[in-house]
Amino acid sequence: MTQALQSLHVLSSMATKQLLNELVALYQLTSPGPIRVESVGGVDAAKRVQAGEVFDVVALAANAVKQLHQAGKIAQGSCRDLVTSGVAVAVRSGALAPNVASEEAVKQAVLNAKTIGYSTGPSGVQLAKLFERWGIAQAIADRIVQAKPGIPVAASIASGDVELGFQQLSEMMGAPGITVLGLLPPAIEIITTFSAGVAANAPQAAKALALVNFMASPAAADCIRRNGMVPA
Repeated sequence: MTQALQSLHVLSSMATKQLLNELVALYQLTSPGPIRVESVGGVDAAKRVQAGEVFDVVALAANAVKQLHQAGKIAQGSCRDLVTSGVAVAVRSGALAPNVASEEAVKQAVLNAKTIGYSTGPSGVQLAKLFERWGIAQAIADRIVQAKPGIPVAASIASGDVELGFQQLSEMMGAPGITVLGLLPPAIEIITTFSAGVAANAPQAAKALALVNFMASPAAADCIRRNGMVPA
């Protein structure tokens, strides 16, 4: 059997890409062995698991993991909540920073922006609902630039395609060419829980479960916080 076949294969959404790579490196200090983390758009990831593609660990938004579990694609008893993650607001580096300290301020910033960007993931769904609730969805419809799956909103902000962008803080942190203004204020905060589970068709289920349990353990907490998230 080749080294590649022996590797644990972890599939995740982009929101936890950096975190999972760091957690894997931490895990390998005491449990050596090859582990490959593949991070793609969350929607595409769920479709691949649903289609029966073979993975060992699946780490996605909690609702997606739940749906896959209910469909028999995630092994019974293997699901663990890993982190909660908030949505942040950002502009291009050097651009005038709007006030985003309150719900009304964020609404005004959105109305003033020439282009507004968000992802196809759970945060984007919640933002669309927020714009509907504010009654501005139709007014800003032609200014929305929805990032393609797997493409960070931060890249669109840095390139100038998006003036005001929203995405998980973990995906904004350290991104070049942008200024993160902060998390959405409490009145309209968007918090997503990310979970992991062992794929029902995992070739190395026992090793996969050990990795999932580690990522959900107190040993992972400091790494999680450094990546702008909170342990679940």
